[in-house]
Amino acid sequence: MRRSVTAALIAALALTACTSQQIMPLRGGTPIAMDKRAVIQEPQKPAETFLLGLKTKSDLEAAPYDSWFKPGEEAYKSNPSVITLLRNAPQDYQISIFMGTWCDDSKAQVPNFYKILGEIDFDLSKVKLITMDREKKTPENFEEGLNITNVPTFIFYKNGKELHRIVESPVETLEADMLKIISEEPYKHTYQN
Repeated sequence: MRRSVTAALIAALALTACTSQQIMPLRGGTPIAMDKRAVIQEPQKPAETFLLGLKTKSDLEAAPYDSWFKPGEEAYKSNPSVITLLRNAPQDYQISIFMGTWCDDSKAQVPNFYKILGEIDFDLSKVKLITMDREKKTPENFEEGLNITNVPTFIFYKNGKELHRIVESPVETLEADMLKIISEEPYKHTYQN
């Protein structure tokens, strides 16, 4: 009887030994022995989706970006007197917007900015929307030579020359900062001394 139990144990060990095992580290750092036939799937984080390169407002109005763009644009309350001044000012300038759809500041400020542009009937063909990765780069190198350190960055141009920029967040409000810039009044963005 003892021999049959011993033989059964040896057979069981032999069968177990035939399956190759490997040590698999888990995220917590504790290794476990794992049979190659077994499959352990760790929960996967959803892949991050973000826009990259030259885009338009309609790209932000499409899923999944519409979940923050549309509510942000609808909720923004601009200053009506500043909007009137902006609407009556010459619109002889162009705007480049550098943003990241992964960035909370961009998600907060860009919808507000587009709301202002709509309220002053600004020609959106004079707006260049450039979406960036987390390193503030684009495949086309739109950022080259522009010193984009934070997003969003709204750059205002007149006759091809930069007037000024709003960096990350306005000093006063988007519309007040915009009015100072296009009126060519003295202005320093958030990160200027």
